[in-house]
Parts: sequence; structure tokens; C-alpha cells
Amino acid sequence: MILPIQNTLRTRIQDVLAELYELKPADIPDINIQYPPKRTMGDLGITVAFELARTLRKAPRAIANEIVQSIGSIQGISHAEAAPNGYVNVFLDRAVFTRHVLVRHTEPRPGQTSKAIVEHTAINPNKAAHIGHLRNAALGDTLARVLRFLGNPVEVQNYIDDTGVQVADVIVGFQQLEKATNAHVKTLSEQSRFDYYCWDLYARVTGWYDEDKSRLQYRTDTLHALESGSNESAELGALIAHSIVDCHLATMARLNVDYDLLTWESDILRLHFWSQAFEILQAAGAVYLETTGPQTGCWVMPITESNSDASTIPETTEDDNESGGPKSRTKVIVRSNGTVTYVGKDIAYQFWKFGILDKDFYYQQHAKQPSGRDCWSTTSTPNDHTNTADSTIAFGHADSVYNVIDTRQSYLQQLLKKALTATKHTNEAAHSVHVSYEMVALSHATARSLGQPGDTDTSRPFVEVSGRKGLGVKADDLLDLLITAAKKEVVARHSDLTQDSPETENISTAIAVAAVRYFMIKYSRGKLIAFDIDEAMSFEGESGPYIQYAIVRATNILRKLEAQQGCSEVNILDEIQTLEDSALTQPSSDIWELLFESSRLDDIADQAARTLELSVLAKYAFSLAQSFNTFYHRCPVIAETDPAVRLWRAVAVIYCRRQLKEALDLMGCEAPSRM
Repeated sequence: MILPIQNTLRTRIQDVLAELYELKPADIPDINIQYPPKRTMGDLGITVAFELARTLRKAPRAIANEIVQSIGSIQGISHAEAAPNGYVNVFLDRAVFTRHVLVRHTEPRPGQTSKAIVEHTAINPNKAAHIGHLRNAALGDTLARVLRFLGNPVEVQNYIDDTGVQVADVIVGFQQLEKATNAHVKTLSEQSRFDYYCWDLYARVTGWYDEDKSRLQYRTDTLHALESGSNESAELGALIAHSIVDCHLATMARLNVDYDLLTWESDILRLHFWSQAFEILQAAGAVYLETTGPQTGCWVMPITESNSDASTIPETTEDDNESGGPKSRTKVIVRSNGTVTYVGKDIAYQFWKFGILDKDFYYQQHAKQPSGRDCWSTTSTPNDHTNTADSTIAFGHADSVYNVIDTRQSYLQQLLKKALTATKHTNEAAHSVHVSYEMVALSHATARSLGQPGDTDTSRPFVEVSGRKGLGVKADDLLDLLITAAKKEVVARHSDLTQDSPETENISTAIAVAAVRYFMIKYSRGKLIAFDIDEAMSFEGESGPYIQYAIVRATNILRKLEAQQGCSEVNILDEIQTLEDSALTQPSSDIWELLFESSRLDDIADQAARTLELSVLAKYAFSLAQSFNTFYHRCPVIAETDPAVRLWRAVAVIYCRRQLKEALDLMGCEAPSRM
């Protein structure tokens, strides 16, 4: 891994600058470290001479020369050179570095004290998960894995909106369209794919409303029943929501997505989180009672302050009545009838995440996940399992909160930051992060293969989907289709495998998961993506299976090396401690190129976490797989006659495979035994 030596080098340069030029810490610019385009130019490049040129009134080259002369000896670094243009180019001690990173792989990474909460998925518990939800879960789960990889304590939460419009509509569907009793719905919920049943019912209810708008009163009445609780509709809502959430968890488990805590909106209401959050907002003057205009009698939050977020808050919202009309610069938090809006509930939840509220949930274990990790659930009643006084339960109280929600919720996320700022929690506001992303559509070819209606606008390269109208691709259907496609490919390549064998199932599932998850993060978050099955499943293009194939190829090399020449991985790593290293240290060494590129994973992970652009991780993994395949063709391992060269090449294969597997794991994927 490259970050430790970068951090050591950065600290040394800062010390050198302070001593050479008597600079105070505040006057020392950030020490940016780059990668020269060719290893013959150096392994690391430092640009600080350019930043200091004006301050010191010296040419960058002169500053670079002075730094190089003063830098001294650093373990793992061979030497540094001042380039004519002013760069400080650093050359690593290749043999020392290689032996060091291979040994250090088993050592724990330095822990961080700053806790992060990553909230993602948050699917409305009224129907099956669809393809769009997979992008949210892939981004959120990958972010959580990256933060943990970097040593941060991470808590993953899944917010369950079990008192919202979507659940109310399914209740209306069962009660008004199907005239079903709660007992009948319970029987349905115990059958397979209850989430599919509700998917169709939800679409029917939408059409039913469209036929007669007066029927929307059923929705309003049901929402009131859900909020008040302790009635037949609320009981039905709880049954539906809990059953659907279990379906969602099963779907996400297929994609290797785990959660630490399920947070139920109904518990936020029952435990009166909002009451305390409202008191905090009132005491800070963040909300006021409107006495004139269409918002009379409402508690509203002004959104007119001249801060960085206010300028981006739209004048219109999805509910102009609550925002006071299309030109209003206030947002209703509590309606005139005393009910809290969704914004108020989300503010209370965000306050709880940061430990601002004195209140807490009760908790109970929900399930043991396939990974072995426990998934907990909030509850509003004390129980025998745990309570708020249980010292082993420490949910919430985050230093940073990452909310993974699509771009349509940007307005709401800005309001959450504003509420924190207005209540003097400026540090929390700065660490309240919206991880936004664009929507997922389908390519025309994929839409046809999934039986979706064609888009009449063929000028667009994608087909939009709508869960509300029942037009969309269910996540489980997509996975099933990809697994089936992978099985055909795997069986065609291996005569000893059959369609029904467990190994075929395991291999095909791993390929399908990598195809989906890699596709969902390889694009920039701000880009609308059109999912294409052929592109996602390609063994030769930029895809998860391409990376898996590189790992399988590396594994085969090492397996053959051990079988034919008795060189096990353990033996190889032992031998290189004293092995002659000219094959590694020659100026243009393919072995060093691959080893060095492989070592950059932690730097890439750090970049992904800082920029929240997880696509850099996907691009890096693909690029590293390409580098390995080039190395595979250029530098045969088994056929090499020079024992030292053969072992160093094997070392490059071992380390590259290790890093590729780690990169795949960060993206929630694994490498199959063969492909």
C-alpha cells in the first residue's frame, strides 16, 4: 500500500520547508503528491516548489534542488531528484518497498476515531425493489466499505418510511380494491414474493386514483390512521411494511449488501423525537409561526439567508401549498392542523444521528445476515433484548453523516443542513453530506429482453421506467436473468459443469453480482445511466466480470506454478526476502510497473472517500486488470527459465491478484473459483 509512505514523505517535506525557509505551519501549502507518467521519471512527484515560488521569490527548480538536498534518508525511498521544471521526483527502494507491502498486508490498518453513519437504500416498503434502488444500494454499500477499509468506524442505516404515502396507497388497495381483511393479507404475506404482489396492487391503486380524484380522500384518511396508530389500518400498514422490508433485505443480501440498523419512521413518531427537535428549532429562532398569507397557522423555516446552500434551493417544491406558493422562500415544518411534514421528521432523524437529541430508540435484533453480521432494528417499546441504557448499543452519535439519496432530494438535504446551521450546529452541518446520484434507465435492447414496453421516443438512447405505474425492472428479476445468462456461458466453457450443479450456481451468482454492482458505480454519480445487460456481463469490456477474469487467470498461473514446479505462494514470499533483485530494479521493469500500480489501491480508496466519486475505484480496478492482462502476455511466469525472474514475476502476480480481490471486495463483489 502506498499511503503510509506518502504520509511519511509529506511529513518530512513539511519539516524541511519549516526549517529551510522558517515557514510557520499555516504558511506551508498542501503537499500534493502525483504520479509521474513514466516510472523512469520517478514513482512519486511533488509539486510544492511551484506553490512556493511566488512566496519565496525563487525559481521552482531552485526550491526543488534545496528540498532534495535537505530531505535526507527515508525508509523505503531510494533517492529524490529535482527535475528541470521544478518537480521533486521521488524514487522508491523497489525491493524494500515490495517486501514491506507484502509483509504488512496482514497488519491492521490504523483506526480512526471519527464515526460515520452511512444511510442508504431506504426503499419505500410498499413493493419490490427495482433496478433504480440497486444504484443507491451499490453506492451506499461501497462507500461504507471504503470508509471501513480506511479505518473509520462506520454504521450503516436503512430508513424505513412505514407511515408514508406509498404504504398508505397499498393499504387502500387491499381495503378498497380487494376488500381484504388483515388476516387475509397476513396469509398473502407469508407466501413467496409478496413484494411482487404489492407491486402490481400499487400500480392498480394509482390507476384507480386517476379515474376519480375524489378517491384520494382514502389516502388522506389512511395517512392519519397511520400517524395515530392503534387501529386496523395502522396494524395492516405494519404488517405490509415489515413483510416488504424482509423481502428487500433478502434482495439486497443477494447483492452482498448489509445493514447495522433499520430505522423505522413510526418509531420516530411514537417516541416523539420531533417534539424535542421542534423545541431546539424554536429556541434557536430557526422556525416561526406564520400569521399571514397561505401559510397562516403553520410553523415555517425561512430559506432566505445568504449562505452557500440557500442560493441553490428552488423556489418551487413538489408541494406548493406547504411551501406557500411557487414564490415562497419559507418551508412549512408543521402544518396548521398541527401535523409535522416529512421535512420535520427528517430533521428530527438527522438531529438524532448526530446525537443532538437527548432521546434514543429502543432496539431489538432483527436478523442474522448471510455475512454473519447482526442487523438491528429500532423499536418504540422496551423489550427483553436491549434498551437505551444498554452500554453495548451505541447507535447514532456520528461525527459525519452520509445520506445516499437521488438528486431529486437535493432540496430536502439542503434543508437538513440549514436546520443544523440555524441551531448553531455548524460543525454537524459541515459534516452532513448528501451523496446524490442520477437515475437508472434501460438501454432499448435490455428493455426488450426484459419484456418492457418500448419507448416511442427512439431518439433517446434509453427507456425510462416508473415504479408508480408498474413499469420497471424488479431487482430480483434482473439478478435471475443475469445468473441464467452467466450459467450458459460457464457451462459452455467447462464440460464438467452442468446447469444445476452448486458450483455453477455459485460461479454464476458471483458473476451476476459483479456485473450489476460494477455497472452501478463505474459511472460518475451525476450521470444518468442506461443499464445494458450485454455491457454489464461482458468478459472483455469495462465490467465486473472482466476484473474477475483477471483474478481467475492469476489464480491459474499460481496453481500451475505450484503443481509443476513446487512453488507455493508461501514459499515464493519467503524466498524473495533474500532473492537477487535486478529483475525488479532495472529502469524499465514490467514487474515493478505492475507491483507499483497494484500498491495504489489505498490511495484510490482515499480519493474515492474524499471526493465521494466511487467511480474512481471502479476505473482503477479495471485499469489494474488491464495492466495485469498486458503483463500476462508480455511476461510469462511458468515458461521463464531464469529462476529469479520467474519468482519476481510470480510475486507481481500474487500482489496484483491480492489487490484486485480487495478492490472487488470494496465494491461488494467476489472472484469465483473459475469462469
